[in-house]
Formats: sequence, structure tokens, C-alpha cells
Amino acid sequence: MSDKQKHSFQAEVAQVLHLVTHSLYSHPEIFLRELISNASDACDKLRFEALHDGALLAGQPDLRVRIGFDQQARTLTVTDTGIGMSEQEAVENLGTIAKSGTRAFAARLSGDAKADAQLIGQFGVGFYAGFIVADRIVVESRRAGLPPQQGVRWSSAGAGEFEVEPLARPERGTSVTLHLREDALEFADGWRLRELVKKYSDHISLPIQMEGEKWEEGKQEGQPGKMTPTGEWETVNQATALWTRPKKDITGEQYTQFYEQLAHDWQPPLAWAHHRVEGGSEYTQLLYIPSHAPLDLWERERKGGGVKLYVRRVFITDDAEQLLPRYLRFVQGVIDSADLPLNVSRELLQESRDVKAIREGNTRRVLGLLEELAASPPAAEGESAKSEDQSGAELPQDKYAHFWREFGAVLKEGLGEDAGNRERLLKLARYASTRSSAPSVALADYKARMKPGQKAIYYITADTPAAAASSPQLEVFRQKDIEVLLMTDRVDEWALGFVREFEGTPLQSVAKGAVDLGDLQDEAEKKAAEQAAQSIQPVLEKLKEALKEQVQDVRATARLVDSPACLVVADAGISLQLARLLKQAGQSVPTTKPVLEINPAHPLVQKLEGNPRFDDLARILFDQALLAEGGLPDDPAAYVRRVNALLV
Repeated sequence: MSDKQKHSFQAEVAQVLHLVTHSLYSHPEIFLRELISNASDACDKLRFEALHDGALLAGQPDLRVRIGFDQQARTLTVTDTGIGMSEQEAVENLGTIAKSGTRAFAARLSGDAKADAQLIGQFGVGFYAGFIVADRIVVESRRAGLPPQQGVRWSSAGAGEFEVEPLARPERGTSVTLHLREDALEFADGWRLRELVKKYSDHISLPIQMEGEKWEEGKQEGQPGKMTPTGEWETVNQATALWTRPKKDITGEQYTQFYEQLAHDWQPPLAWAHHRVEGGSEYTQLLYIPSHAPLDLWERERKGGGVKLYVRRVFITDDAEQLLPRYLRFVQGVIDSADLPLNVSRELLQESRDVKAIREGNTRRVLGLLEELAASPPAAEGESAKSEDQSGAELPQDKYAHFWREFGAVLKEGLGEDAGNRERLLKLARYASTRSSAPSVALADYKARMKPGQKAIYYITADTPAAAASSPQLEVFRQKDIEVLLMTDRVDEWALGFVREFEGTPLQSVAKGAVDLGDLQDEAEKKAAEQAAQSIQPVLEKLKEALKEQVQDVRATARLVDSPACLVVADAGISLQLARLLKQAGQSVPTTKPVLEINPAHPLVQKLEGNPRFDDLARILFDQALLAEGGLPDDPAAYVRRVNALLV
């Protein structure tokens, strides 16, 4: 066993400590929620490990959290009988932010107290919230299974260093003692602490105990009375899992408070679903749709943090990725099964028929919840939507529009991953269009206002909404007032590879194949287009020869109105946008040449015939079309020289 040792905090921890000691005074009470949550997690972990090794309980089967305080010494202590820590674990867990998301967390620190307070707890940094109210923290712990002499004491004043030393500790678990600042003595008051436990941790599924108090009159006349301890410990929370209670007995405020404790999120959820499912598999589900995306939403391989799995109220894992598909990884909640064996392992989870049934049931429930949000009318102009608990917490006027801004790109992953629910997901999808710059257009709404004779749902993909809206390929559609969907999420190109139609109407990219508006063009327009193509045929042949290394074909088109040229690909070809995305991701891209389409009526095209600088003009047309699509010329310097030569 080593002697007392000094260590320096990881750089990101020092940044967090500075934040919590200087910026978070507007929410000082957050620390107790985080410490109780950590204590509860430690008990859950011991309960799970004890399923395989009952000796870890070592004659002390009770799992609980106790809160003690001493007004004279200005201390507050939170003690649990959970899994505890070894010396090495104390150094690693209390001196380092969890590796997952460290950079993202540090990058989000702004110094804005209200904004930064919401980050506490989201990356395993909740422990450091104790420094909001304490000028020194002492942690004493012993891991379950280790002998009493292998305990550890960790201490720090939050100034960049911490000390670790060996400790003889008879009982397993952890005690966190806060030496309170002068301005935080309110947290050495029994009534105040009970109030906070009720507010934040009432639904922790194990008892939270405090020493009982009684009023004692002053011993001398004129001496004020005071509360004195009774020596008996009392449970101050309900100590029952909220999801096991009947829905009719739970208020909206309680649902919201449970979500805040579950997700470490101070913003109320957009919606939730609480159901007991009976039949082949029996389980209870309490699922929440958050109101904002977590920082690690795009880490598809992240572990834990979403839906927690319990079996008969015994915590199993928060890495229950089999309970929901990855495209619903933003969902928070609890699943409590009555059927799964208590010794279930990750391998068994993956193969269990019951887990598959639970996964399908959860997916249906979440999609149903989203359909309800989508069908709900937004709040009236000037009104603020409130959370269902009427607690005053503001939610967006249009909840579904807000949801789509936060999570729409993730939900669209399901179009490729979940064929069984593809139609439901298509109905939930929202896109910007040439009639709406906001991503608010549903495919059903688009289809309802299609023009007579229109046989396809038209769309275009691009890197940004501005690039999509200004694409030359939209010119004829604008001229004829035909709505086109603007798809600008990176996932769109991939997802649309799995979608061919919506309710019997095909989806057609305006950047693929020759434009064919069918009945939307009259005979005179079709005839004029054919004549223009014939008249410019010699120029087309010459362009094919000049650009044979760059293009598959050159043809006249009716899709252009103001631009001289554009690039398209064959109907079955890989789009230019997808090719760029694959290259950026380091993927190999099939070698396919685009088709250059020419506007016969454009003055620049009409000047090509007989022009002595034909080859230079041809390359300029091609490079300009490439730029308009968001690409770059193979030789930008050569493009600049050609343009400058023409300008001179």
C-alpha cells in the first residue's frame, strides 16, 4: 500500500473545476442531485455484480444512500453502500473526465452559467459539481471484495491537485464529504436537504436516508430553540421506481423530474410514453423524447446513456443497445422486464427472442409518440408551449418542428436500416423545398399539392440549403412553379438509395437522367426543345470531342433557363453529391463521368460555333457547371487563367 501521493488533475478537469467554482452559482443545488445519482449508480453496479458473485455483499445486503451534515463543522456527507473504489479507481475516476466526449465537453464550455450548468452530468463530470458549494472535498471508499485495510482517501481543494492515501475502512462503499463554503451553509440544514431530495431524487429506487430531527426548546429563558438529531435514520424519498407506479398516480411534474434525474438534463422533455406491456413478453416501458440533442449524438458507436434495462427492478445495464435501433439513439428511458433471466449477459441479449419483441415494441411506441407530436397543432402565435406538468418550463411552440431540427437527420438513418418501418418514417420526414426554406414539408403535403399531370416527387441534394436552392437544375421547375424538395443532410443521399416511392408516387432526383416533365410540358414546348437540340447538334459533337476526358456525354436540355450548362448523371449512376461525400470520408468512388447538359438558347452557348477559342470555352462551361454543383475544377489555376484571358 502506498503512502500519501499528490496528483495533478487532467487538463479538462481543471477547466471544469474553474467553471463550477466561478460560473454556476445560479444553480448551486445541482451538486446534491449529482452526488445522489452517483451513489445510486454505485449501488446499482454492486447489485448487478452480486448476481454473479454474492460474496460481494459480504453480510451487508442493504443498499442505501445516507446524507449527514454537521453545522458546527460545516460539512455535508453523502454515503452509499455501493460498489466502492480501489485506490487506482479513485485516481482514474476522480482525476479524469471519462474519455468519451472529453473534447466535446471542453469545447462546449462557454462561461455562461445557465448554458454550462446543463452540461454538468452529461459527460461523467457530475462529481465536480460538489465544488460549487465546497472549498474542499474528501472521498473515502473501499471497493466491494477488497479487505478493510485496502480503503482509500481522496481529497482536493479543487485547485489543480488532489491527494490520495491508504485508509482502513471497515465498510464497503463510498463517503463524499463536502467542506462547505461560508455562503453555502444552507446545505447544512436538514429541512433544506430533505426539500432537495424530494425535488430531484424522490424516485431513486433505493432508500435515501437522513438522521431524524426533533425540536428542542432553549434550556434557558430567552434562549432560542433548535433542531437536534434523534439518532435514528429515516427514509426521506419514496424509494420506489416511478415506472412501477400506475400512470394515474403520477403527475406530469413527477414525470419531468424523473427525466431530469435520469438524463441529467434540466430542460423538460418534449414528450413521453409510459406503458405496461403484457402478452408473450411482459415489460414496462417509460420512454422520453428529449428537447435537445446530446453532444455525442453522432457517435453511433457510443455506449450507454440512453435506455436503461432493468429486470424486476434490478438494474442490468445502460448499454442496452438491443432495446432500440440506432436511429432512435436519442431516446431516454427505462425498460423493466419481468421475463428476462437475471443473469442475462450481453451475448444472451443479442440472441434472446424476448429482447427482440421488446425492441420491436419500443420502436413502435417511439414512432407512435412522434406521430402524435407531428399531428399536434403548434401553439398559437405569441403563446409559449408549456411542459405537460404546467411547471412553467417553456417548450417550443411547434414541438415536432423543434424535434426535427434536433434529431431529424438521425431519424432518417432508419430509412435505410429499418425496412419494416420505412413507410412510417417517410411520413415523419420533413424537408425544405422551393416553397419553404424551413425543413417543414411532409411528403404527404407535397403530394397533396402536386400539379395536375405531375407523376413524380422531385428533389435535389446538396451540401447546404443555399446551394440546393440556387442550383441551375431547378430553373425550369421554378419557371413552371413545380415544387422541388431540397435535401441537404449528409444522410439523405444514402437514405434515398433505399427509397423508391412514397405511397405509390416515385421520387425523382432533378440531377439524374434527362428531364422529362411529361404532361407538365405542352406540345409546343416539346417541339421547340427538339428543334433547338437539332440546330445545335454540330456544337454538341464538338463539345463531346473537346471534353471526352471529363464527360460521358453532351446533350441539349430544356431544364435550363438562365444558365448555360449543368451536370447530371445517368438514372442508375452515383450522384455527384454522393461521390463527394464518399471521397471526403476516404472511401473509394466508382469512376463515372457526368453528362454535360447545354442550354441552346443561352448567348454563351450560341457564341461557341466557329469560335477560335472553342476548347477554352468548353472547359470553362464544364468547370462552371462543376462549381455550380458544389465541386471544384481539377485544375483551379487553369480555370482562372482561361477566365482571365476572356476578360482581357
